[in-house]
Amino acid sequence: MRLEGVNIAPDGGIECAWYLDRSVADRWAYSKVQAKLNSCFCNDLSVSLNWKTPARRRLTMADSTENRRDLIREYLSYCRVEKGLAANSIESYENDLARLNDWASKNGRGLVNISRQDLREWLIDLGAVRLSENSKRRMIAAVRGFYKFLMFEGHVETNPAEDLVAPQKGLYLPRFLNQSEIETLLATPDTSTESGLRDRAILEIMYASGLRVSEAVNLRIHDIDLDSGILTCTGKGSKTRRVPVGSSAVEWIKSYLAVRRKIENIENDKLFINSNGSSVSRQTIYVSITDYAEKCGFKGVSPHTLRHSFATHLVQNNADIRSVQQMLGHVDISTTQIYTHITSAQLKKNYERFHPRSRSS
Repeated sequence: MRLEGVNIAPDGGIECAWYLDRSVADRWAYSKVQAKLNSCFCNDLSVSLNWKTPARRRLTMADSTENRRDLIREYLSYCRVEKGLAANSIESYENDLARLNDWASKNGRGLVNISRQDLREWLIDLGAVRLSENSKRRMIAAVRGFYKFLMFEGHVETNPAEDLVAPQKGLYLPRFLNQSEIETLLATPDTSTESGLRDRAILEIMYASGLRVSEAVNLRIHDIDLDSGILTCTGKGSKTRRVPVGSSAVEWIKSYLAVRRKIENIENDKLFINSNGSSVSRQTIYVSITDYAEKCGFKGVSPHTLRHSFATHLVQNNADIRSVQQMLGHVDISTTQIYTHITSAQLKKNYERFHPRSRSS
């Protein structure tokens, strides 16, 4: 948008003609901006803008100042402080909103000026990027929350993301290992080495308690009561929960702690550490588990596979679904009920395999 001319209106106001580039619509349009000065020179400047098309919008003085503010950073701070979202969620939202910001910049838009149609076009452009349905749903949730925050703070008058349609959540049956495969995987680390003993303890506790990899990474020594076999972990949304720890996992944790205490000058209270005393990372655990799985000949195994296996085995052995929900830390029980679908599918598979009347002759 560039200024074509300025005139002094008869009523003392300022009349400005602008040349506007609407790159998304791929067309040029002229418009006139009427700005009126109150007393005390621009003390209360009001600016309005009318497109020469059916579309109409308002351009406030905030448009020039909001772009200089890091609204995304302010929203992420709000999510962290007020909503108590976990660091991983904050990082995901930051990446999602950065995608939107990049798209807006390339198309000559400011975040506070984006319309519903702009967001729909952004989603269409995202269709060319290989993203999972879960990622798309999360991105839409991030954008909705962002504009809801901007409305609350007075940066925008309406929420352009309010009626965005998220992809329907399909029935997804997660990968899990059967009990025999779990035993094979747990026995893979070389426990005669310090790192192998640590990895065995990690595998044991993630399967025994259904932990997410981030929860295992952030476990502190005092979070586990080895005498009672209970641990306290912090999951999504910074919510804490208490989960039982099986006797096998307790014994391997004790063995690991005996070796851990021999490392000198450790000031790190995280349970799982490297030989130099630093905390293990999510990437370290991911690489270790995938490597062990490949040695066993298991495909498509990740740290989350242990969590899926934990829940599936509980449901297969008739555990109460509400108890499984609490141990997993799910807010919505429908998320937990996916494991009933897994066991039903497994029952159907076994029936078709072994029952003489399962197939027509």
